[in-house]
Amino acid sequence: IIACGLPAWLSVVPAILVCVAVGVIVEKAAYKPVREKGNNMTALITAIAMSLLLENGSQALFGADYQTIPTIIQIPSLAIGDLKIDGATIVTVLLGIVIMIALQLFVSRTKQGKAMRAVSEDKEASILMGVNVNSTITLTFAIGSGLAAVASLMYCISYPQVSPMMGAMLGLKAFVAAVLGGIGSIPGAMVGGLAIGVVESLTKAYIGTITGGVITSAFADAIVFGILIIVLLVKPSGLMGEPESEKV
Repeated sequence: IIACGLPAWLSVVPAILVCVAVGVIVEKAAYKPVREKGNNMTALITAIAMSLLLENGSQALFGADYQTIPTIIQIPSLAIGDLKIDGATIVTVLLGIVIMIALQLFVSRTKQGKAMRAVSEDKEASILMGVNVNSTITLTFAIGSGLAAVASLMYCISYPQVSPMMGAMLGLKAFVAAVLGGIGSIPGAMVGGLAIGVVESLTKAYIGTITGGVITSAFADAIVFGILIIVLLVKPSGLMGEPESEKV
């Protein structure tokens, strides 16, 4: 699109559609066969393998170096007295809240959303209740891939440089946010993500001063994963997750 002399923002919708298509193809080609013949461990190994395949495939196609992308949209900063807040940050938070509300309503109010919840809880019982498990899982992959594309676009507005390997750490931090907020809780994931972002920013800004230079901002990622360990030890269900009980 840019090579044709068109504005960069016209690439937003095609980029999201491509991500959705890739997500559906990956689900059909890799996860569905494993789901039908394998177990949870096999699915986990498949997920890791697909992640490495996509990363290294992108690296082979586009190279390993960071590439600068054109500015998608100019968002002015907000100044409140001496405080200056980046406009992209404000839009990211507001868009995240809108998506969170829409996704929560979709999951809790629509037939497809309820089917997703049923399949995640008990796939066999869902089949007995007439839920098309394969279609439901494919829809879940499509929605998840689309949301990942939106998140990537918002990230690129703030940091207009991309590389094939940049998603690994972001994905791990997203997992930490989901665990912190509570697996299965959409508002919890939002709260967890905001909490981790605040902790990481404060760590990079003040940890060196507080510790007298003993701990530097390079430890910000380590502190984030340290929070994950603490949450798993103290409250495995997360801040907003519901404790699960198993019948013996």
